[in-house]
Amino acid sequence: MNASTPHHHEVHAHSDGHHHDAPQNYGRAFAIAIALNVAFVAIEMTYGFIANSTALMADAGHNLSDVMGLLLAWGATILARKTPSERFTYGLRSTSTLAAMANAMLLLVACGAIAWEAIQRLSAPPEVAGLTVIVVAAIGIVINGLSAWLFMQGSKDDLNIRGAYLHMAADAAVSLGVVVAGIAMLFTGWYWLDPIISLVIVLVILVGTWSLLRRSVALALNAVPAHIDVQEVEVYLRQCVGVNDIHDLHIWGMSTSENALTVHLVMPAGYPGDAFMDEIAHTLEERFFLHHCTLQVEMGTSNHSCSLHAGI
Repeated sequence: MNASTPHHHEVHAHSDGHHHDAPQNYGRAFAIAIALNVAFVAIEMTYGFIANSTALMADAGHNLSDVMGLLLAWGATILARKTPSERFTYGLRSTSTLAAMANAMLLLVACGAIAWEAIQRLSAPPEVAGLTVIVVAAIGIVINGLSAWLFMQGSKDDLNIRGAYLHMAADAAVSLGVVVAGIAMLFTGWYWLDPIISLVIVLVILVGTWSLLRRSVALALNAVPAHIDVQEVEVYLRQCVGVNDIHDLHIWGMSTSENALTVHLVMPAGYPGDAFMDEIAHTLEERFFLHHCTLQVEMGTSNHSCSLHAGI
């Protein structure tokens, strides 16, 4: 800005002064879940071979893909905690969004593999050692249920952690379905129940996975996070003392757990002072979960608009 232009003031306020913490560390949860699932994959593959159960061996392969998903999500949480650099001025927080998207895609691929196997087994369902299947699948319920519990709390606020949670919850559901099918087959000999229940489980998993994929893609495209109401934010800013108008309001997710905002405030009385700006930034963070806020004050005597709204 030219210093000789008296009618337009540009002042930026950032909310870094308000407990600007790094994303929560779930390293211990990831380490425990990965160790448990690696051990279970070995057990499931071994007993699947002994029991001549392609279902157990296929599920072992599915669980192995989930271990890869956990490693991906864990890596993203580590990268998200890296401090900003001259090149990456926001740090690597957005890697958590990429990990959530990749996890959703892995789940879709796993669902496709399970569905394909189930459809093939429908035409000629093989005989299965029901008791062995029940015992091994029951162990899977415990391991995957415990792993899902480790991520349950974080899944509410962090899409990347939600991806890990859905992986483990889906595995627990698959194992439960296998137990039910194993019990039914043990007493009835209806081996076609195994692929039928597998297809039902796939449909259940797809519902949660589609939501995860849709939300992660939206974040990657800088959409407003689903839990933030833009109209409520706008109403709050317009009612702040001294604010005559606002424009160029932008809200986006920097990561799966942190959000940012930029806005121009038209205040003819001039710059209101740091305390006023800090109060707005603090309210935006506490009430609307907007952690990184940049507020630009204008006198309102110039015609300034963002090029994003100018059209092509």
